[in-house]
Amino acid sequence: MQIAILTLDGFNELDSFIAAGILNRMKSQGWAAHITCPTPEVTSMAGVTIQRQKPLEFLAEADAVLIGSGIKTRDYAADPAFLSRLKLDPSRQLIGAQCSGTLLLAKLGLIGNLPACTDLTTKPWVIEAGVNVVDAPFVAHGNVATAGGCLASQYLAAWMIARLATVQDAEDAIHYVAPVGEKAEYVARAMAAVGPYLADGATLAA
Repeated sequence: MQIAILTLDGFNELDSFIAAGILNRMKSQGWAAHITCPTPEVTSMAGVTIQRQKPLEFLAEADAVLIGSGIKTRDYAADPAFLSRLKLDPSRQLIGAQCSGTLLLAKLGLIGNLPACTDLTTKPWVIEAGVNVVDAPFVAHGNVATAGGCLASQYLAAWMIARLATVQDAEDAIHYVAPVGEKAEYVARAMAAVGPYLADGATLAA
């Protein structure tokens, strides 16, 4: 599985790096999550500059795409030229968005009037884009999922692993990164968040 983690200038480190770290726990099964950016370098909201692993065109090739958030996402969402470069296909890809990343999905028409999650700062903009925002950390509809709150990135990663591999793989990945002495609680919380959204989509592992 090849996964693109869309990471834009002004990105939130927790969104991109937590998801990448959890998803890359599946490396032994041939998975790879790549930081994917429109420019060779991007700088986070805290001033951390990183080099991309994949260019924006990788989005069209990836088996799955996660869209992180950031302080400049609203500017990107208002740029038709940029939006036209985001080649996403929920008929064959799993697509997840976090916080202000949900705004990009809304602008691309991938949410419609379905309930979606985002962070409290972005909520008014997503509502303005015509999306029904719910007070929840995670929600999924078929192959598209949204999450709200930085640490909800673990839910997106768990959902993606459960859909593209197995529920046990998702539980194992969350168990690995969870704090010592709290692992069972973290696994239970993550699977309670994503579990209701697995039955309709089943797993895509084949």
